[in-house]
Amino acid sequence: MTLPRPRYLFVIAVACLAIVVAGVAPLVLGGSSAKDRIASDPEPTLFPDATVARVDALVEPESARSAALMQQWWKAHGSSTDDAAFEAWVAQVFPAPPADRQKEIAEVERLDRSRTPRGVAAASWLEVHGKKDVWKLLVHDQAEWLPAKQGEDRKAAEKAALKIAKTLADSLGAHFGVPAPYVLEPALRPDHKIVPGQTCPCSYPSRHASAAAASRTLLAYLQPHALGQLRWWEDEIDYSRLYMAGHVSSDLEGGALLGDLVGDYILVTRLGVPVADLRPGAGPAAGAPGA
Repeated sequence: MTLPRPRYLFVIAVACLAIVVAGVAPLVLGGSSAKDRIASDPEPTLFPDATVARVDALVEPESARSAALMQQWWKAHGSSTDDAAFEAWVAQVFPAPPADRQKEIAEVERLDRSRTPRGVAAASWLEVHGKKDVWKLLVHDQAEWLPAKQGEDRKAAEKAALKIAKTLADSLGAHFGVPAPYVLEPALRPDHKIVPGQTCPCSYPSRHASAAAASRTLLAYLQPHALGQLRWWEDEIDYSRLYMAGHVSSDLEGGALLGDLVGDYILVTRLGVPVADLRPGAGPAAGAPGA
């Protein structure tokens, strides 16, 4: 049997420590705000922009795909709020994952061989805070510039987007039953205990990616000049999931599609944005809801 290289053992140890530290802080301040949780667990040095830009090619095409699908929803339901019907509809129209994921897993294996303590620390922080905290803090910052009622409406819309994205990602994950890469290859995440015969955590679509896309769709429409920052956060969070073997690229594509669907639905049903204004990359016109 070939023993692990010393460098690899060191990276494993750092991975375990980083994930434990990043996971403990939110538990200690479980009832606190996103701002408090991040303050108690400060952001480390994250991945270089050139590295995470690889995600753009995965998530950007999903906006047009989402817009085409949402036309079916608007035609049948208009702008009415019906979360249960929307979730049932998404379950019907959502595409299945690719049948062959081996090439995608090969990318995760390559990333695993190049992991560094700094990269593990970044990915571990993003794994913990990327589902909700980052986005809640960003919408809080947006709300600070608005009249109180408008700011509260925006925060409520973000909360609804995160909730629906999580519900759908969990239900779709259970339906498709695609194992995460580290479940298929436990050596990719030695900090996770995999029971023989275990099939999930399921990875398609990515919950992190769906939360990121829903938040980016929602918040960038409301504040178009923030799109660059929002896209950067989405790239960082999504890339971290590849880096730590939680997902493969098609999981991120599925998550982006799901998030884009949810983001548009929330803009119309919670904030009164006209359906006709929801073209990819659009922001509010002067005087439009949320402007």
